[in-house]
Amino acid sequence: MTPPDPNFGAPPGAAKKFPDYVPPTKVHYDGQKPATLHLRKCKLVTQVGGRAREHTFDKGTITVGAMEDNDLVVSDDTVSRYHCKIVQEETSYLLVDLGSTNGTFINRVRIKEAYLKPGCTIGLGNTEVKFHAADEKLEILPSRKEKLGRMVGRHVKMRELYTVLEKIAPTATTVVIEGETGTGKEVVAQTIHELSTRANGPIMVFDCGAVPDNLIESELFGHEKGSFTGAIMTRQGLFEMAHGGTLFLDELGELPLDLQPKLLRALEQREIRRVGSNKPIKVDVRIIAATNRNLEDEVRAGRFRQDLFYRLSVVRVFIPPLRDRIDDLAVLIKHFLHDGTYNKKSDGSQKVTGVSRAAMDVLAAYKWPGNVRELVNTMERAISFSEGELIEPRDLPETVRGEEAAPRRPGTSGPISVGSADVDATFKDAKERWVSTFERDYILTLLKKNKGNISHAAREADIDRKYFRKLMKKYGIEGGGDTDDEADDTIV
Repeated sequence: MTPPDPNFGAPPGAAKKFPDYVPPTKVHYDGQKPATLHLRKCKLVTQVGGRAREHTFDKGTITVGAMEDNDLVVSDDTVSRYHCKIVQEETSYLLVDLGSTNGTFINRVRIKEAYLKPGCTIGLGNTEVKFHAADEKLEILPSRKEKLGRMVGRHVKMRELYTVLEKIAPTATTVVIEGETGTGKEVVAQTIHELSTRANGPIMVFDCGAVPDNLIESELFGHEKGSFTGAIMTRQGLFEMAHGGTLFLDELGELPLDLQPKLLRALEQREIRRVGSNKPIKVDVRIIAATNRNLEDEVRAGRFRQDLFYRLSVVRVFIPPLRDRIDDLAVLIKHFLHDGTYNKKSDGSQKVTGVSRAAMDVLAAYKWPGNVRELVNTMERAISFSEGELIEPRDLPETVRGEEAAPRRPGTSGPISVGSADVDATFKDAKERWVSTFERDYILTLLKKNKGNISHAAREADIDRKYFRKLMKKYGIEGGGDTDDEADDTIV
């Protein structure tokens, strides 16, 4: 996957075209070269008792008024309880009057809403507030940590990523996580949420590629009773359910083109409308998105809207594939052996305590196309095959050992035998019979392992959920759960 272009999507000559232009919070971390993190902050200066007091904010919306629950509280009888708000947009700040009694002014001109220019004066009744836009520049240096939240790794690319995440997590900025399948993008999203000021709020996960196109709008925004066939009751969408917390949009590149304007509108206005309703609902949600596609290429190909790309690309981080940080294998395996439930005996002790030198050499030589998710599955399989305290090369899958995999009888660990019935059949019939048996047993085993959750089973099989359902229907397998509300425990 090609690392992101730091300049893609930026408005050319923005500072010259727009006098109120403010450099946005930006970072494009691709792990390939030194990067600088730009943190945009709003600074408001008030005069209290003849002394200037500075108030710095990095929130998306700043409320100003006399009530104590405002972000900036102004003790002035001429200031309304909720006087005005300052909204952070991509390249500017917008001042909006909230129906105040005595009005809101910019440089003594009364406004309903207007863009703020750095250095201007905001008038609130008898109070004046100076507006400034601060741009904090931070060089990204590797952290000394080997673990951050649920993320594990001591490679320099991972430690630089820790630095970025620790800086941007407390802010309200939107984050796009890019990387190959299996690198642990959902774990990164969970880590950002846990390090943010929204940690006590919910984190809702939506897989854009796992829901039929005609149901995506209802899943995200909710629907009213009777709004479409099957809508037997009013239902909240994930935006409402994530209010006060984080909404993680997984596989964003799979979002249909005709639904992208609705997502853009929700991001810009911070309000949604349920399907079948004209009533807007305000939502306070931080958006984190992930994709294994190169969104720049998707924009150029016309499959992804450039305005949505630019709106989302406040902070973009690239998760390196496992093959580029192969020296993290030892620390990852140690973590899996220690924490994996599949390596626990009934008394809580470990079944397997380590990996032999020969097995580690095999693991280090493998390219890991499935990344960390494949490593987790490999360790679980090796532990189940291991007969001692150490994993040996023979316990590893044939693909990892670089050997041709012998066909196995479904549900067993031995090679499949060809009985007389198979020999009597034609090659084509025998092959189809064997494939059908394998497919049915494979689907049943994965569903049982994932407690009937179709989305999780399809993800583990690395096949589209719709195709997984098609196979279930083909072999008459009754459906399991279709929800995907459990967090992915893949560890980076």
